[in-house]
Amino acid sequence: MTETRRRGEALEAAIVDAVWAELAESGYAGLTVGAVAERARTSKAVLYRRWPGRAALVLAAMAHHAPTAEDVPDTGSLRGDLLALLRTIAAGASVRSIDALWGLLAETARDPELAALVREQLAELQRSGPVVAIMERAERRGEVDLARVSPRLLRLAPDLMRSELLVYGEITDAAIVEIVDDVVLPLVGV
Repeated sequence: MTETRRRGEALEAAIVDAVWAELAESGYAGLTVGAVAERARTSKAVLYRRWPGRAALVLAAMAHHAPTAEDVPDTGSLRGDLLALLRTIAAGASVRSIDALWGLLAETARDPELAALVREQLAELQRSGPVVAIMERAERRGEVDLARVSPRLLRLAPDLMRSELLVYGEITDAAIVEIVDDVVLPLVGV
C-alpha cells in the first residue's frame, strides 16, 4: 500500500513539526533543509517552493507553535487575559525557542530580505494576533478604548517577553506580572 501524497495544510503541518523536532535535536546552527525534508518525508524542492531557506522555515515553525487568540481564555478582564496569554507564551518558551531566536537575529542582521520577512510576519501578528483579540474583548467590556491603543502598544507585551527570553534566558511569573501591571495596563489607560 502506498502512502497518499500530502498537500496543503497536512504537508505544511508535517514540515513545521519536522522543523520543530530538528530544532530540539540539532539546534538552529545544526538545522538543515535536507534534514527537515527527510524528517517530513518530502523533498528539499518542496520546501524551497514554499520557503527560501532555513530561517524562513524556522519562522514558519515558530508562528505555527505560537499561541493564537483561541488559546487564550476569556477571563473576564484585560489584566487576566493578558496574564493568561503571557503565561501561555512563557510555558512554550524553551531552550529551542531561545536558540531559534538568536539564530534568526544573527541571520536577519546579515540578510535584509529575511529581516523584511520577519517584520512582515510580526506585522501580521500585530494585526490579527492574540493581543488584538484580547484588546477587542476588553473594549467590548468597556475596559479600554482601542482608538487610544497604538500599533506599538499592541506589540509591547510580546516584544518585552522576547526581550526577557533573549536577555535572561527565561520568563519568570514576576516578570509577566510586571509587564502587565507596571507597563501595559498603565499605557492603555487601565
